[in-house]
Amino acid sequence: MTEHDDRQARFDRGMALLNEVSGGIGPAVVESLADVSPELGHQLVAWGFGEIYSRPQLVPRDRQLVTIGMLTALGGCEPQLRVHVNTSLNVGLTPAEIIEAMLQAAGYCGFPRALNATNVAKEVFAERGLLPVDGAQ
Repeated sequence: MTEHDDRQARFDRGMALLNEVSGGIGPAVVESLADVSPELGHQLVAWGFGEIYSRPQLVPRDRQLVTIGMLTALGGCEPQLRVHVNTSLNVGLTPAEIIEAMLQAAGYCGFPRALNATNVAKEVFAERGLLPVDGAQ
């Protein structure tokens, strides 16, 4: 297998997984970067999903919990958080579990970031007809 073939195989594996867990947004992500940084789009898919997300040590549901916590803590990642809240729902997390992860993060990253993340989740839940959140206290 040539380096090009290996590069394409990682991309294809990543795109298949990204589409599976996200509900088919992979091509739109790559296309959104095509005119400014096609290599970033390629690496996001090939490395991020073809190499990392596809590893068997964590199932997609658990990977999404980690991702939700990290994006909440980072702050300023609301567009990516929106994608990952949707993806989290697609891989089996419940709205209550997503909100609980954000509540957990508040103790480590602060209330402003947890509030911003929770508001993104609330928008996604509303779009998907999932309000009020069962299990919310």
